Amino acid sequence: MGKNEKKSGGWRTNKWVRAAIPALLLHCSIGTVYCWSIFSDEIGKYIGHTKGATEWAFSFAIFFLGMSAAFLGNVVEKDIHKSSLIATICFAAGMAGTGFFIWYGGQNKGSMLALIGIYLCYGLIMGIGLGTGYLSPVKTLMLWFNDKKGLATGLAVAGFGAAKAIASPIMEAMLDNLGDGGIYKMFIILAGVYFVMMFVGHLLLKKPEGWHEPQTKEASNSIMSVIKSKPILNYVGIWLMFYINITCGLALISQEKMIVKCIGLAGSVGIISTVSAIFNAGGRLGFSAWADKMKDRNTIYKMIFIISIVLTGAVIFTGGIANGAGNVLLVVLVLALIFMVNAGYGGGFSNVPTLLSDHYGMSNISAIHGITLSAWAFAGLTGNQLATWIVNHFGEFIDMDKWVKSGEKVVVDTANLLEGQVAINPTGYQTVLYVTIVLYIVSLILSLVFVRPTKTAKN
Repeated sequence: MGKNEKKSGGWRTNKWVRAAIPALLLHCSIGTVYCWSIFSDEIGKYIGHTKGATEWAFSFAIFFLGMSAAFLGNVVEKDIHKSSLIATICFAAGMAGTGFFIWYGGQNKGSMLALIGIYLCYGLIMGIGLGTGYLSPVKTLMLWFNDKKGLATGLAVAGFGAAKAIASPIMEAMLDNLGDGGIYKMFIILAGVYFVMMFVGHLLLKKPEGWHEPQTKEASNSIMSVIKSKPILNYVGIWLMFYINITCGLALISQEKMIVKCIGLAGSVGIISTVSAIFNAGGRLGFSAWADKMKDRNTIYKMIFIISIVLTGAVIFTGGIANGAGNVLLVVLVLALIFMVNAGYGGGFSNVPTLLSDHYGMSNISAIHGITLSAWAFAGLTGNQLATWIVNHFGEFIDMDKWVKSGEKVVVDTANLLEGQVAINPTGYQTVLYVTIVLYIVSLILSLVFVRPTKTAKN
């Protein structure tokens, strides 16, 4: 591959043009799914439904992302052009359809058809685009950057993480300037923009010249046969620690804004959200590039879990969330937890394909990576919902202003908030940490016991 590239030259054989740039175009588009929290309230109010009802659209999007990746992994394996085109059409059509049903809901307040339409478009159709779009560039990048697979996949997956930081201010500006109905107009405009970006990525994406899938017995085996080529607990361990890392990440990230308000930084929520998104993207690139230098790539997961356990334990021990308002050291500790969990969450994603290739080889990497992303699907349904259930059942909601200014616990009814009043639950957020630290410890045990060191698998 390297020799061919040197001889031919030009953009047609340039790994940045044929792999890195299209990967970023695809992932920077589909990664905007994580901007959901910016407009979820706006959607609920515009169509006449509660925030809780609309939240399921995001959960469905993550679920179908994982499931479409699992079931369409073989399509990606055989034809990246078909899969990247499917991703482009489904993502843009899902976004445009979401805009249409938001408009319809605005015309018919409380309409169940509008809500179901949003579930189908943002959840199912966009979800299929997310899954195929996420997988499509990964193997291509690993082939072009054969000597630095972690850096390559980290670069693409970092685009997925950075999409939120890039798109958030743009979406907020659009909502502020598009006037009445700006929420549905935004979706329709962005559907066109992302279609163009992803279609260009689709046209550029190409495997290296001269690459042919190895005609080996392993290459023709079923995915289960490949998985069983190692002790089955090896794959179970990888799947579970990936699932738990996402679940814990989503549990904390879903409460991030309220935790920031709880420690007295309500005016800096937007800035902190952007910084945490940068840490998410940085973790995807940094942890994966670092793992390239390690003999056992699983070491990076052990480090992610240890860092998460130490910082979560420190915030639990100090009561950082409940006692942070006005205490600089505790505020710094809580922010460190938020930022590093975001980084570890991202790093967990970027290292999965390369960890799998080390254990099971490159021949079926798109398919086996797709099946492993089913962990993301189930974590998408459990992470946010787990944290929400804990916060609603432990502790009590109190007035944020009175709590931050004087430490006074004035209980409020969240169903009947006064205009401008914000309710927080410091005890509830702290309780979420008790659950996540246990899960992180379980993940560390899995990575130590089940996922054994292996010689890099060959094709």
